[in-house]
Amino acid sequence: MPRANSQLLRRGRFSEPGRLYLLTTVTHGREPLFHNFAHARRVIQHMYQSDKEQSCRSLAWVLMPDHLHWLIQLENATLGTLMRRFKSRSSRALHQAGLEHDPVWQPGYQDRALRREESIVHVARYIVANPLRAGLVRRVGDYPHWDAVWL
Repeated sequence: MPRANSQLLRRGRFSEPGRLYLLTTVTHGREPLFHNFAHARRVIQHMYQSDKEQSCRSLAWVLMPDHLHWLIQLENATLGTLMRRFKSRSSRALHQAGLEHDPVWQPGYQDRALRREESIVHVARYIVANPLRAGLVRRVGDYPHWDAVWL
């Protein structure tokens, strides 16, 4: 099966402030870099940094060993700027912490704008149940790298 080119993923991408997006990004080579608890927490710090800068409002997310699912409401940034800053900062922090895997992230990311009629809570539940479906835990609450505003 041919691989998608990251430039093709960007074609037609539109960033609408206030809109809800489900973002997915993957580690380079699908390496399970975030089995390491400290590495995972560094990445999560940079997600929260995006919230503090008001680039987005994080609604629900799960950081899996080799990828991130992030449900956001876009605020004062484009999707491209948000993801570029997040991936750059998190990569730099991981390298400063001693991670030798370079690059950390695969180029590009996937985004899906949620329609108004979609159940946001349903999407959030799907996101945070990812570790359960992957067989990493028996209960969602046992997985340490997730959050949702509805808690």
